[in-house]
Amino acid sequence: MLAPMLDAKGTKILAKSLFKELRASGYNANQILGLSTELIDLVTRDLRAQGDARPADGSGAEVVAF
Repeated sequence: MLAPMLDAKGTKILAKSLFKELRASGYNANQILGLSTELIDLVTRDLRAQGDARPADGSGAEVVAF
């Protein structure tokens, strides 16, 4: 099981490992980009849902996912 919070180095290592595993499994660059896009979409939806569940504080702060 992965730690709930990864530091920047851990995240980079995880991404590189996942990329290598996908390439070794036969995924091409376009398929990996498609997967990445879907992951970003899921994270964005999750962040929006969390934001909708919180009471508005009127700060106007916006969460941006990358």
